[in-house]
Amino acid sequence: MEFIEAAAAFAEHLERVRRLSPATVRAYRSDLRDLTVDVGDASLEQITLDTLRDWLWRATQRGDARSTLARRAAAVRSFFSWAHEQQLIEHDPSLRLVAPKRGRTLPTVASQDAMRTLLDAQRSAASQGDAVALRDHAILELLYGSGIRVSELCGLDVDDVDLDRATARVLGKGSKERVVPFGIPARDAVGAFLTRGRPVLAARATAAPAALLLGTRGARIGPRAVYALVADVLAPLVGEETVGPHALRHTAATHLLDGGADLRAVQEILGHASLGTTQIYTHVSSERLAATYRLAHPRA
Repeated sequence: MEFIEAAAAFAEHLERVRRLSPATVRAYRSDLRDLTVDVGDASLEQITLDTLRDWLWRATQRGDARSTLARRAAAVRSFFSWAHEQQLIEHDPSLRLVAPKRGRTLPTVASQDAMRTLLDAQRSAASQGDAVALRDHAILELLYGSGIRVSELCGLDVDDVDLDRATARVLGKGSKERVVPFGIPARDAVGAFLTRGRPVLAARATAAPAALLLGTRGARIGPRAVYALVADVLAPLVGEETVGPHALRHTAATHLLDGGADLRAVQEILGHASLGTTQIYTHVSSERLAATYRLAHPRA
């Protein structure tokens, strides 16, 4: 079988069988498409370890980041492992493929004072009764109050939110469902939006009758609109030009740990499959602790 044909079948497997997110499938397609430039119409059996090493070396020469190289190596290892399981190849050429380790970068985290300033301003704007302001306040309170992903936020339906229990039922990566708690400010913001804001937006269209959060035309809000909102209000407070909804997820996790939350509890709230993924937030907290020490201790 030719590599191009097998790559297309693998992408379909990721989408229909493993049910990975569209963004993940796109990333795999992109990485395998990049390899196609090197191997052309070669068959799977013609691709060797040296072929893959040369491919990564050329990516290094054109200046690809270490994180990109690591991701592409992981993509081809996953692909050839699948091909071997499907008996499309006798030997897996990627078993000894080594890529540079990803550089560890600590996520952007806003301080508690910054978040208080941001949310107080949003609450004040929402108090005027504008439907969009009410929605934006609910979005920011939910992202920070629950630590959910932007895709999970946009996918929420009205019935997924239980204001009495202050919980939301979200569909995470791999179509895994979990229930996450959120605080009283988020409960109040969502309640105000449902009562005074959502009916105004819902009257503009009937495209998304079940969706919790609606755009200005009445359809379900999309990640880009949420990204634009967060970038507009959060970037000035953290001193970065580009910042998105994930920064609020990072901030929520870090503040939970700063407040004494158990690491495994934070893992469950965030929906991480591996505890190792959650542990990066302990490094963030350690950095903040060290910074506080350096500023405050006379012998720091």
